[in-house]
Amino acid sequence: MRELYELMAPCHFGLEAVLKREILDLGYEISSVEDGRVTFLGDAEAIAVANIFLRSAERILLKVGSVHATTFEELFDRVKALPWEACLPSDAKFWVTKATSVKSKLFSPSDIQSIVKKAIVERLKGIYGIEWFKEDGASYPIRIFMMKDEAVIGLDTTGESLHKRGYRKLTAKAPISETLASALIMLTPWKADRILVDPFCGSGTFPIEAAMMAANIAPGMNRSFLAENWKNLVPRKHWYHAVEEAQDLIDDKIETDIQGYDIDGEVIRVARENARLAGVDHLIHFQKRSVSELNHPKKYGFVITNPPYGERIEDRANLPALYTEIGQAFSRLDSWSEYVITSYEDAEKYIGRKADKNRKIYNGMIKTYYYQFIGPRPPRRETGNAVEKREK
Repeated sequence: MRELYELMAPCHFGLEAVLKREILDLGYEISSVEDGRVTFLGDAEAIAVANIFLRSAERILLKVGSVHATTFEELFDRVKALPWEACLPSDAKFWVTKATSVKSKLFSPSDIQSIVKKAIVERLKGIYGIEWFKEDGASYPIRIFMMKDEAVIGLDTTGESLHKRGYRKLTAKAPISETLASALIMLTPWKADRILVDPFCGSGTFPIEAAMMAANIAPGMNRSFLAENWKNLVPRKHWYHAVEEAQDLIDDKIETDIQGYDIDGEVIRVARENARLAGVDHLIHFQKRSVSELNHPKKYGFVITNPPYGERIEDRANLPALYTEIGQAFSRLDSWSEYVITSYEDAEKYIGRKADKNRKIYNGMIKTYYYQFIGPRPPRRETGNAVEKREK
């Protein structure tokens, strides 16, 4: 019988439901959903599958255990009592890469990191009969989430965050992350046979992630993961099988109408190169173009975009005019649906329309709003004797 692990997948605050649905679609059982984290049950193969296939997760952590601690002595003793030898071989290179503490008596991340490292070392000294660990083997970074004196401890199987798809060698200023872009697209009813336009595409993240979804390209196919070297926990064959499955699922024949505009010609060059590296440049049309020129002869399309927020004080004065332009463009596309993520509090005022739905999402430490202006559904279309519904 295969051993089941508790696997934790952090995500952007406000997008837990999207990640939960992704995990369920992969066939795994959810054990809990908390703010910014979804925990599920899976075997060693699930570690490879989750890293390669999940679009909205930030990383995959293997849960070692959880301990209640209000003093550093309690933290040391209870961390030491966890079965670290089941995860860490004698040559493991291990360190506490990050500790967060919220509403807890132990609030110093650096002290928590130090105490936990010492506790693990003491545990493994007794298990392996070693006084000095060379730590010249595979890397096993440890992450700790402390909330109301309850510390949840996990090993990071991923390494560099999952938003590092391997295609963004070049970037534009203030880009939206790949994981966030994917989640926001999945919050819409957009499908590959529908038009999608991003009039503020920057380095191309929204169009590229949409094109990867349309072609069914797994986001983690072209990168490596720390747990590939964990021979004691995840046999290499699981990684090979997951990549082979991902390759078999790619749809090479898909046709799309995905477009990205930006007023900066150099940024458009960057977006095209990123799309080429992602293998989807043939599915996206990038063009130097202003939002004031946004128009399309076809109906029932989607705008999904991340316009400027006015992060710099000198840019804020331009926001009313910019969002007025956005509203005018939307009014020309009266049968379309528009989705806008921004931290600009007066976005609806200047767009000139109240959003049908609004979701609060944290983009890093920035509180943003995902305004959803939902257009009419397309009519059913007849295919022979059957009537096909274009959108659920």
